[in-house]
Amino acid sequence: MRGIYFDGKSAVYRDDLPKPVPNPGESLVKVLMAAVCNTDKEILRGYRPDFRGVMGHEFVGIVEESPDSGLVGKRVVGELNATCGKCIYCRTGRFTHCSSRRVLGMHDKDGCFGEYMTIDTKLLHPVPENLPTDKAIYTEPLAAAFEIMTQVSLNSEKNIAVLGDGRLAYCVVQAMCAEGRRVTVVGKHPEKLALFAPYADTTLEREKEGYEIVVEATGSPTGILQALEMVRKKGTIVLKSTYAGEVSLPFSQVAVNEISIVGSRCGPFVPAIQALASGKAQFPEITLFSLENYEKAFNFTGFKAGFEFSCK
Repeated sequence: MRGIYFDGKSAVYRDDLPKPVPNPGESLVKVLMAAVCNTDKEILRGYRPDFRGVMGHEFVGIVEESPDSGLVGKRVVGELNATCGKCIYCRTGRFTHCSSRRVLGMHDKDGCFGEYMTIDTKLLHPVPENLPTDKAIYTEPLAAAFEIMTQVSLNSEKNIAVLGDGRLAYCVVQAMCAEGRRVTVVGKHPEKLALFAPYADTTLEREKEGYEIVVEATGSPTGILQALEMVRKKGTIVLKSTYAGEVSLPFSQVAVNEISIVGSRCGPFVPAIQALASGKAQFPEITLFSLENYEKAFNFTGFKAGFEFSCK
């Protein structure tokens, strides 16, 4: 099997990987399309130093084998975190924080940058027939953006800023739009902000009075420091960025100004699929590469890069 394998130091293309065999409760999925996430790039920088295996976690595929016969032959997308169902986090409904979770392409579980993958069947979601594969590929990052709505109140009285003008920020804006919220995007690149213009107010300079909620979506370690300068006293920062390395925070400022900082990552797939299928969430076309050209995909500076798999 062909795939992109992380050996602990770098990503390598291999054509000798064994075709995966599903464990009990898992399904075998033939990958149709997979997308590169910034987290994949951070793995190359040391974000997951213990991981060894096939990379990738954003995919659309066809189920070839499954304990759920109704899924066989169906196009699907899938969640990241395989859980035990027994630990304190699973017992209290915090499944994505399972003490022994396995994470696609990141921790103790091969991902989707290969021709085939296995995944816990309960993590799969069918793709509606009217939703093309190249649009369904955005389900996972959009779901992560929808997680914000489960964590903080976004009533109409609160002004919201999204800090960042890249893919992560775009996903957040699309989720907000699908929920009927207009936000302000604060960025650094006029050419990138132009992509947001139909869906949000955009600016290169933050509002002097600040914002009640700041969604930090820069993908940079310095983003949280910028967010602290933007958020109002007793306001909330939603931290979406994940990256290798550490950053020092002025915790006295956080305490004195009574700032709430909310970490936010994986989110609900159902509203994301619905938003994509209904057209409430709109995304640019993904740029596709062959697996052999994985380095170009990882270095791509456009909106979104991915891999399209042949039918052979």
